[in-house]
Amino acid sequence: MDRFDIAVVGAGPGGYVAAIRASQLGFKTVVVERAELGGVCLNWGCIPTKALLKSAQVYNYLSHLADYGLALCCKSSVGDEEIAAVPQIEKIVERERNVAATMSKGIEYLFKKNKITVVRGRATVKAANMLDVCMEDGSHCEIEASHIILATGARPNSLPFAPIDGERIISYKEALVPKRLPKSLAVIGSGAIGSEMAFFYKSMGTDVTIIEYLDRILPLEDADVSAQLSRNFRKMGMKVLTSAKVTAIEKGGQECKITLETKKGVEELVAEQVLSAVGVVPNTENLGLEALGIELSKGKVPVDEYYRTKVNGIYAIGDIIATPALAHVASAEAVAAVGKIAGLDVEPIDYSNIPSAIYTSPEVASVGITEKHAQQSGLNYKVAKFPFTASGKATAAGERDGFVKLISDADSGKILGAHLVGANVTEMISGIILAKRMGASAKDIAKTVHPHPTMSEAVMGAAELLCGECIHL
Repeated sequence: MDRFDIAVVGAGPGGYVAAIRASQLGFKTVVVERAELGGVCLNWGCIPTKALLKSAQVYNYLSHLADYGLALCCKSSVGDEEIAAVPQIEKIVERERNVAATMSKGIEYLFKKNKITVVRGRATVKAANMLDVCMEDGSHCEIEASHIILATGARPNSLPFAPIDGERIISYKEALVPKRLPKSLAVIGSGAIGSEMAFFYKSMGTDVTIIEYLDRILPLEDADVSAQLSRNFRKMGMKVLTSAKVTAIEKGGQECKITLETKKGVEELVAEQVLSAVGVVPNTENLGLEALGIELSKGKVPVDEYYRTKVNGIYAIGDIIATPALAHVASAEAVAAVGKIAGLDVEPIDYSNIPSAIYTSPEVASVGITEKHAQQSGLNYKVAKFPFTASGKATAAGERDGFVKLISDADSGKILGAHLVGANVTEMISGIILAKRMGASAKDIAKTVHPHPTMSEAVMGAAELLCGECIHL
């Protein structure tokens, strides 16, 4: 029997960060993983999705060369003739797979560098300090550890009447590696996964319909952000259906017939494929937790602010607990959990300061409360919105869609929320997160000189509007 200080189950952005941090703090560490190192994020989620979206962005640029005063042509015996960029989906997927493989190998390197043992197989918790691992060859081994950190992540959810079959009804995993581009695609769900995949496939030439049960796409984002992205999607030629409930999907021949309940009544649409993007399900089955007295709550593992379960020595982080199912959240929870095990002075994570990032075009980034939340909470607040149409950098770049919206406390001026939609806003949100964490006011941001010309000047502009000092509008 192998003995370790810390055993981590799962090697995604929660698990691999926990393992590396544990090793750095001097713990003898083992990771149990049944699939690829890096988990869904590196192999089938965050990273490969961004590789696909980069291909879409470049293709969109090539499709609008004339907007930048450029033309693409080749020489022929009859003179110059224009040529057009054509998406080669097999090459796009090959690049995306190479990106994912590179990142996974990076995790393997870090494990070796930090002397972390990796065991391939499926783990079951047998006791507070004991794992049973079913290996890839069917054999079993036991791992004893003083502390066990569960980071088993999540998998795609599906509609009960339309299970994912990988052919006609697909999940994000199949959507990442298409053998060919479908002529038409219905995307059910307009969160980050649904919206990003809808944007990619539409950019590649697929006829896309996005279907959202609630009254707007990106329902967790600020309403103004949702409205902006909806306009952009429609401008692309995408069909956007909101307040639409999918009641049936009938597969037949080379297409699917989708039945919807909408405000107009019952409607039907036909698509070659259906992408189910209706959330994820935590991987908590068959972990053996119930036998230890750990009762799940809607499939999630109950933990305290330091990710300790009710069983001493067992921790849980990431998508299997009731916190935002985001890679950066899992990583932060990993550091906090290991720090607590090490006896460090750990500050609990402030979940009100967790950012959201969606990589459509335009991008979406947010932190803190929405305007609707401020209204419903009866807060005394101020709101200001600076459009990118007033930004010199955005105009020069041909990226004028979107805005920066800031919400502040009317009395103290402290930032309560920020909602950005536009080019590269996922790279701009971090400064606002820091400002909010440090209790900075709108005046603090307005008086911080921003470089010119940059897209980030819109943050300063919105802050100036809150202070009544904006000279750009």
